[in-house]
Amino acid sequence: MTDHYFDNNLVNLHYYKFGSGPKAMLCFHGYGMHGKQFKLLESNLGDKYTFYGFDLFFHKETKLKDQSLPNIKKGITKDELAAFITDFCRHEEIERFSVIGYSMGTHYAAIVTEELGELVDEYIVAAPSCLEPGKLIRFFSKNKTGNKILEKVALSDKALLSMLKLFKSFRFISSQEYDILFKEIGTAELRFNFYACFTYLRFLETDEPRLLNALQTNNIKSIFIFGSRDKSFPARIGDKFIPKVANSEVIILNEGHEMIKKDFVTSLTGALL
Repeated sequence: MTDHYFDNNLVNLHYYKFGSGPKAMLCFHGYGMHGKQFKLLESNLGDKYTFYGFDLFFHKETKLKDQSLPNIKKGITKDELAAFITDFCRHEEIERFSVIGYSMGTHYAAIVTEELGELVDEYIVAAPSCLEPGKLIRFFSKNKTGNKILEKVALSDKALLSMLKLFKSFRFISSQEYDILFKEIGTAELRFNFYACFTYLRFLETDEPRLLNALQTNNIKSIFIFGSRDKSFPARIGDKFIPKVANSEVIILNEGHEMIKKDFVTSLTGALL
């Protein structure tokens, strides 16, 4: 595995390359993770794919050129994300690619497929929050009042921790979600990144008819992966959308939300080889 930077007018992107196969796979990790999250796939699939694992916006070494609060509040549009991916592919001389995303990363994967479906071979999403992010995420990202509340509490030393505890007590979030989020707000920088992810990415909401059209028109092989014990994004969130996708497969793992493990690799390998 090697690490690299791609610098353009939007961002200085840090990413990893692993595998040596002829097909390209763009990898979009979950919240609080990094570009190495899918490294486990190299052992089984590295002969078929070269993987490009991004540190996504507000994670690890990737930095926007303008990380000011006004720019974050402005947000990134679907067109801008697609243009960025197009620039990256030109930089790496990638003509076609597959996408894989986990949890938060599935929003990136869905929008890239919506916008650039003619270039996509395979669409793989695990714990696909892009299908149903939940009322709380929509409230804090897209609702003006909700986002203002999030700004106040996220940029406070103690308020965000108190809010998380309150949400857990009222069962707005599960214990699993609480534990994940608690680890990600321990410092002022992490709390800022937490707010920035909700706010900057708020326009990356899946347009299901448009995504379906991209998948169908381009006959993109689609794989949806769920954890049977994942209370955050259970398999039922795909009940309306997935049956409409002709070239699709559903994989249910005996896992909770954190599922990128050995069984994930084994099951995905079986679906791709």
